Amino acid sequence: GRLPPPPQQPPAGGRASAPPPPDKTKPHKLEITTGTRARYKVTEQLAGISFPSDAVGTTEAITGAIIVNPDGTIAPESKLTVDLKSLTSDQSMRDGYIQQRTLETEKFPTLVIVPKKAVGLPAPLPAGQQAQAGFQLIVDMTLHGVTKETTWNVVATFGNTSVGGRATTTVVFADFNMTKPTLARLLSVDDKIQLEIEFRCTRTAM
Repeated sequence: GRLPPPPQQPPAGGRASAPPPPDKTKPHKLEITTGTRARYKVTEQLAGISFPSDAVGTTEAITGAIIVNPDGTIAPESKLTVDLKSLTSDQSMRDGYIQQRTLETEKFPTLVIVPKKAVGLPAPLPAGQQAQAGFQLIVDMTLHGVTKETTWNVVATFGNTSVGGRATTTVVFADFNMTKPTLARLLSVDDKIQLEIEFRCTRTAM
């Protein structure tokens, strides 16, 4: 009593014509595209309010690409740049203060991320049906004129022609010689800033 073979599923919605994954023997370029956002979160305690809240500023002005070699190493020309002058939150007064006093964007208009290595990233890069990976990206990050090695936690979904996901890290104001915000109604600000990049990339073989 052998079982009959399962019926062949017809390709759903012309899936047969989906683009194949890029050549695994070549470096893959993941280039930032529309829909990418960077944000910061700082926990604030406001006078007269008994619980802390997160101040969140966001920008979509991010450019650059990460080039991953077939063996999982990252090519030295990989670089991402965030335009800090375009960061906005729900309060223009806070934005002005953070731009002028904390980030000093007149002098230091960008955040630059130079990825050095990925820990836990499969090599070659996965592709296909919602291939997901969680890994750590070790980068040299330049913020407020200071360059420090920083670790970002990344969760990404790897499609054949696109990659999307989220990267987060936490930095301390003092590490980058930044002044913590102090405003009239502000009792305290946490020492840490959470940075988050929600990224969308196109994926091509080089």
